[in-house]
Amino acid sequence: MIRNAQYWIEHLGLESHPEGGWYRQSYRADLLLPEQILPEKFKGTRAASTAIYFLLGSDDFSAFHRLQSDELWHHYAGDPVRVHVIDAEGNYSQITLGSDPEAGQTFQAAVKAGCWFASDLEEAFHEKREDTFALVGCTVAPGFDFEDFELAKRDELGQLYPQHRQLVDRLTRS
Repeated sequence: MIRNAQYWIEHLGLESHPEGGWYRQSYRADLLLPEQILPEKFKGTRAASTAIYFLLGSDDFSAFHRLQSDELWHHYAGDPVRVHVIDAEGNYSQITLGSDPEAGQTFQAAVKAGCWFASDLEEAFHEKREDTFALVGCTVAPGFDFEDFELAKRDELGQLYPQHRQLVDRLTRS
């Protein structure tokens, strides 16, 4: 049996994600953190932690966005994923998730709260293969809520970080 992107989408019951790719929430902590104990940037109660499956196919990318919480990425299957990160000061860094530590890949890595980040498939970008995909997991604490999600606008992010304009243009949708 070939375990390609379509296999994982069907097997895990993934749905289209607003930033690109496919996802399904796999965990939401029962422990709730009341607004009063959270930093002011959180409006309302949050689960202590949440997790999703997230899949990117060869023809897709996760558009630049940012969260109010740290997000821990885990690589499960498929090709390497590049996570492009721009911090508040405009510093760029790249994380490569995958299963080959000798190629600079790591099984898991964190993106700090407030950083803009996007992801794409390393192999699809370099080799233009159509059969690439990556299945990863993302864990967020305090837990994810769409209230804490901000999708970047191409022109605004490009003006904020003109030194990364080419990357911003490639990894935003509008």
